[in-house]
Amino acid sequence: MFDFTALTLHDIAPFIAVGFAAQVIDGALGMAFGVISQTLLVSVLGVPPAAASASVHMVEIFTTGASGASHIWHRNIDWGLFRRLAPFGIIGGVLGAYLLSNVDASVARPFVMLYLAGIGFYLLFRAIRMAKPHFEDPKMTRPLALAGGFLDAAGGGGWGPVVTSNLLVQGSDPRKTIGTVNAAEFLLTISISIAFIVSFGLAAFSIATVGLIIGGVAAAPFGAIVAKRLRPRLLLFSVALVLIATSLFSVLRAWAVI
Repeated sequence: MFDFTALTLHDIAPFIAVGFAAQVIDGALGMAFGVISQTLLVSVLGVPPAAASASVHMVEIFTTGASGASHIWHRNIDWGLFRRLAPFGIIGGVLGAYLLSNVDASVARPFVMLYLAGIGFYLLFRAIRMAKPHFEDPKMTRPLALAGGFLDAAGGGGWGPVVTSNLLVQGSDPRKTIGTVNAAEFLLTISISIAFIVSFGLAAFSIATVGLIIGGVAAAPFGAIVAKRLRPRLLLFSVALVLIATSLFSVLRAWAVI
């Protein structure tokens, strides 16, 4: 457990900036906070993957709470979809946290990221061809939430990319999808964080947690505003580009380590 009395602005300022930038992207597009934060903790600070994932999920309790509240305020939530996603996401997240506590699940991550990159290219194609927006209620939601929650905990991030992208592939409204996935993530991160605390104790959380919380919470309201005001085609286009960039980066980083 880190010592709060030893914290200085110099120590946490970089993490405040990263938390702010990551949350603006995540709140607006429904993904990327975990990827950016996880990369920083593991690559720069040398934090073990399990501890880094625990820290990111503790931060996301605050950022997803603020982001979810902002999306509710701006009416970006589909409550029927929320009720289908949240319970199964929680189950998958707890199972993933348990697995990461006992097994190295990072081997499968590059293959999941390759799949998500492929989804990103498909969404990019759809965004380019989209003329008049036409949305449908997604059918496959519960298994998707289960897989997204599991991968989020076991892989240190994945709820947004997995769930948001696959719901968009099914033709859901980008604004409502992003808002709903962000709101459901709040309950998911609470469950995963509790599971990590039970497994590792509070010592799993690093000093970076403080800066990421400050920056992420400060940025949370902006993401919901962006999601509300961007046109569906531009929103879908942006999601596709972020998904492709973050997924391919994760693949290259993982294979470089291997």
